[in-house]
Amino acid sequence: MRLTRRILALLLIPLILLVGGLVLAPIGAYYYLAPTLPDVATLRDIKLQVPLRIYTRDGRLMAQIGEQRRVPVTFEQIPKPLVNAFLAAEDDHFFEHSGIDASGLLRAVYVSAVSHEARQGGSTITMQLARNMFLTPEKQIRRKLREIFLALRIESEFSKQEILTLYLNKIFLGNRSYGVAAAAEVYFGKSLDQLSLAEMATIAGLPKAPSTINPIVSPERALQRRAYVLRRMLDSGYISRAEHDIAALTPMESQEHGPKVEVEAPYVAEMVRAEVVSRYGDQAYSAGYRVTATIDSHLQRTADWALRTTLLEYDRRHGYRGPLANYAGDTTQAQRALEAKPNVGGLIPAVITKVEAKSALARTREGQNLILPWDGGLSWARPGDDKGGIGAAPHAPSDVVSVGDVVYVLPIEKDQAYLAQIPLVQGAFASLDPQDGAILALVGGFDFYRSKFNRATQAKRQPGSSFKPFIYSAALEHGFTPASVILDAPLVFETPGAGTWRPANDEKGFSGPTRMRDALARSRNLVSIRLLRSIGVDYATAYATRFGFTQEELPHNLTLALGTAQLTPLQMASAYSVFANGGYRIQNYVLERIEDAQGTVLFQAEPAIACSVCAHEESAEADSVDLGAPAQSPDSNLTHLWPQTGISGLDDKHLAPAAITAANAFIMTDMMKDVIRRGTARRALALKRDDIAGKTGTTNDRRDTWFSGFNSAIVATAWVGFDHERSLGANEEGGHTALPMWVYFMGEALRGQGPRQWRQPEGVVSARISPTTGQLAAPGDSAGVFEFFLAGKLPGSNTLTEDAGGQSNEATRPQTDDGIY
Repeated sequence: MRLTRRILALLLIPLILLVGGLVLAPIGAYYYLAPTLPDVATLRDIKLQVPLRIYTRDGRLMAQIGEQRRVPVTFEQIPKPLVNAFLAAEDDHFFEHSGIDASGLLRAVYVSAVSHEARQGGSTITMQLARNMFLTPEKQIRRKLREIFLALRIESEFSKQEILTLYLNKIFLGNRSYGVAAAAEVYFGKSLDQLSLAEMATIAGLPKAPSTINPIVSPERALQRRAYVLRRMLDSGYISRAEHDIAALTPMESQEHGPKVEVEAPYVAEMVRAEVVSRYGDQAYSAGYRVTATIDSHLQRTADWALRTTLLEYDRRHGYRGPLANYAGDTTQAQRALEAKPNVGGLIPAVITKVEAKSALARTREGQNLILPWDGGLSWARPGDDKGGIGAAPHAPSDVVSVGDVVYVLPIEKDQAYLAQIPLVQGAFASLDPQDGAILALVGGFDFYRSKFNRATQAKRQPGSSFKPFIYSAALEHGFTPASVILDAPLVFETPGAGTWRPANDEKGFSGPTRMRDALARSRNLVSIRLLRSIGVDYATAYATRFGFTQEELPHNLTLALGTAQLTPLQMASAYSVFANGGYRIQNYVLERIEDAQGTVLFQAEPAIACSVCAHEESAEADSVDLGAPAQSPDSNLTHLWPQTGISGLDDKHLAPAAITAANAFIMTDMMKDVIRRGTARRALALKRDDIAGKTGTTNDRRDTWFSGFNSAIVATAWVGFDHERSLGANEEGGHTALPMWVYFMGEALRGQGPRQWRQPEGVVSARISPTTGQLAAPGDSAGVFEFFLAGKLPGSNTLTEDAGGQSNEATRPQTDDGIY
């Protein structure tokens, strides 16, 4: 008996020691590692790296910017089959264990002990979350123990739903996608609720090796992994045999998708990105900011279309430069050439596969066959070159294209396209709300991805005659009237060291005595120079600063009258807003609101509003002491109402200062309406509206063409020119080259809107005048026409003005020294 007890004791001691070791070792390991373990409670405050997203004013996504693609979702937003797919693939006992799966863990420990390194994971979803959030990825036993202890802590702090939600939002799933919602977007271009069972199983199979078994990198391996996940779902009872078989037979189709950008506005998105980063630094790319821009999605699409259409039309007028390449008989080479050519500005590359009597057939990179009709599609293609030369008109498609030509085409219908080419010319467009300066639409070039240079904000070009309204506005304040008669006749200036300057009109010839209204409508250069010479360059440049220009931007000589300043299209649109809103200086802006990932508003724009009903003191007189300073806003103690926006209690901060008087703005607008009614912008009559006004602009040698125009609701500027300045060619002028862009845009922007006429303000009177002399018409004179005047400045009222020599002369009398009548 004693021997038996002794033997039992000898046998139990090692067993007790072994059991004790197994119990005490983890406890000892825990206390040894516990000080190095992070606080899992921080998971509650974890900030997932979410990219910057930029939206239009009406909630359309314009851009997503950031290294990681992530779309955080709640547990309720994750489809149940997707949750089941992850459970089946990664942790089918997730809702039963307390953070570790004993069988899987023992298997991993055994393999590790045999191989002396951690080769198998045995990780539950909770352990994977612990590793992803707090640990490094190396496979060591010490790290595995820390992973286990962290998993146990996480399970004690969080519910199963919270753990799953964190995991499914955090996990890396390849191609810069983090979380299941981002993966659905990247691989399938869908939101979670749009995924099929096959697509859910594909995503659930990614955690094993996201960079190598995803369907973009390796469709075959992704298909095998998907089959495994579907089998596990079937074995676990999550899906039926029929559901399994249908999903298993689904082809593995995937390509990399970006976020669902609903409005292509990359020039604006870049402006917004730069401004947000300037405010918040690089964290803007990962903090999940939601930025709302002032852009209207419909107007932005319209502006983009208008600019591209205008540039393509110009390009057609100057001939076809030939195919990009020709691979006659070598379809393989042609296909490779197509794949190397990107889509540009809505144009897509294609290869000509057949040429017939009245059409040609082209095949795109994707294998789509498109018909190029003769009329409109090919008949335009007279041979041309990049120097503006153009040859004879073609007679048949074979005169234009050959089989094997690699060309660009512009799709117009489902199976039809026009032959096209990437324009060498460039353009820009900017549109504002004149009441508060909000940028409604902006395009900086034909294609952002071909040239990121934003011509709307960065290209400083001469505005030509589109600058004249600012000179004319100054002249009105200086004593001239729309009825003032100015001589349109040659001028010669001798400048020491610079030779002789003989300015000319854009249209050759001279009109003699011309009323100021007619001179603006017909853009007579010699009249503008005489006006500027009379009021003085210093006065004019100081006055022009009221519209937002700086003295440094304006030439201090008589060429200012011809628009030789260097200005951007956005600057011009902002300046024209003063006329459109009745005389107030607004500041353009593109950022409307910035919210953080939790929806807290970090920034809200508070623009100053041009409020004509808010009792502004219209004291912007031309003879004020500081001609460059705008008039003061009303008393800050007053309360105001802005009916369009519903803002009440406006103070100085929210009221745009008066730049010119409402009377001056009204008369100038009425004069610019004549530019459209019977002047250089008659093409805009196609809009059939009487509430639009504007001015064309063409610079020397037709290097730049402009049109800036508006009604009281919207102002827009269009520009067309070459980046490397050269002539646009004969007959290419503001009213022919840039104006169509504005007309295309405004036709859509004002569709369905009634007329927005300007109310005649105080300080404006009307009287009948003689169209020949500009003097008040005699009673019964049937030839008399009505004209607007600033109060107290009717013809014959002895209003004085100074000529360039400083001599006072009546504005309505002939002047022999400078040609002013």
